[in-house]
Amino acid sequence: MFIWHQYFPSADLGSPGNSHPELAHAVAERLGVPLTPCMPKKFSNGEINVKISESVREEDVFIIQSGCSDVNDNLMELLILISACKTASARRITAVIPCFPYARMDKKDESRAPITAKLVANML
Repeated sequence: MFIWHQYFPSADLGSPGNSHPELAHAVAERLGVPLTPCMPKKFSNGEINVKISESVREEDVFIIQSGCSDVNDNLMELLILISACKTASARRITAVIPCFPYARMDKKDESRAPITAKLVANML
């Protein structure tokens, strides 16, 4: 089962952006599998909520989400979606991340600098 983020234009949504719908469609078409759309919602304070439109119980779920453009929003959507799939009893969850967020911060370049790529990997 492939999941992708479907954004519907609305005043509340602002511009969190489609992470990569073209890639999700191309991968699903190539593999001959349907996509399961998700409906994200952005609240007035900036918090994000994501609802999966179909059951994922006992399914192998592949989430296609890029870390490009709105990096923090896309990362939170991915984390929330992974959590939603776990809560919904998905068998396995694989995150397909073509552009890994914070990958440039993969080592310390000065003292007291965080290794943010490691932090993101641990969160996933």
